[in-house]
Amino acid sequence: MAEPRLAAGVWVAAYLARLGLANIPAYVVAHGDETAGAVLVKCARLDGTAQLYAREWDFETDRRPWQVTADGPEPEVDAAIRRQRGFDPDLWVIEIESRDGRTLLDQDGLT
Repeated sequence: MAEPRLAAGVWVAAYLARLGLANIPAYVVAHGDETAGAVLVKCARLDGTAQLYAREWDFETDRRPWQVTADGPEPEVDAAIRRQRGFDPDLWVIEIESRDGRTLLDQDGLT
């Protein structure tokens, strides 16, 4: 049986609140489908580089951990986001500004 999923809009709101409590600036740069949209998280390191995170199925554990799907110059990461949004208009994109790369995605409740 499939694991129940939280509506995307609710997850995004909770994630933004958690980031705010940690004093990590974050913005919704693309508003996806409220219930079933997938979420990408871009972490801009403020040095011209960025990382892009997405949840991907791990078939061995039947979980959906956050994985780095792009890492490098920020324009290249932005291009990867544009490609993804080109074939998935329901996609959410959250951008974080964190010099040390903190996303909180590894914390309980976000995996």
